[in-house]
Amino acid sequence: MRRTGRVSQARWCPSPNFGPRPEGASISLLVVHNISLPPGQFGGDAIERFFCNQLDTCAHPYFETIAGMKVSSHLLIHRDGAPVQFVSLLERAWHAGRSCFRGEDECNDFSIGIELEGADDIPYTDAQYQTLANLSRLIMTAWPEITMERIAGHSDIAPGRKTDPGPAFDWRRFQQMLDARQRAEGAS
Repeated sequence: MRRTGRVSQARWCPSPNFGPRPEGASISLLVVHNISLPPGQFGGDAIERFFCNQLDTCAHPYFETIAGMKVSSHLLIHRDGAPVQFVSLLERAWHAGRSCFRGEDECNDFSIGIELEGADDIPYTDAQYQTLANLSRLIMTAWPEITMERIAGHSDIAPGRKTDPGPAFDWRRFQQMLDARQRAEGAS
């Protein structure tokens, strides 16, 4: 994965919304997000279309408010746990916006973004936690600079501007799942 930037477990849906990371940038942060389009509604392909600049803005009144936005994420995890990849992990996806993590500005430059299909106040599914833990361990193995201390929510890196993944995201559960996967890898 570190060589190609592609996650073999994820369906590939390439987004045009990416660019090169700055010269010398080291991938050292994982950012957890949520998204649902329209807000609070799940299923369908609106998120994929949005990240690929193909969203039909006439399909829902909310879509008109985001028309013309150019955003992406490296990965999306659907409610059923199915992962989709939009941007190579080696490239700079446009997921964080204006952001700062521990004094480092512009988190897109050095982070990997994973979107969960969801909303701040709606519980995430077991399948999403499983896939997120699996993908996070793969990423942490490929980039050891990313430790649990360097996994943040969008709200942590853009406070006051972003609220996701929100109070419905169970950080403790996620940590326990990561720990269990790490122990299992160590026993292998």
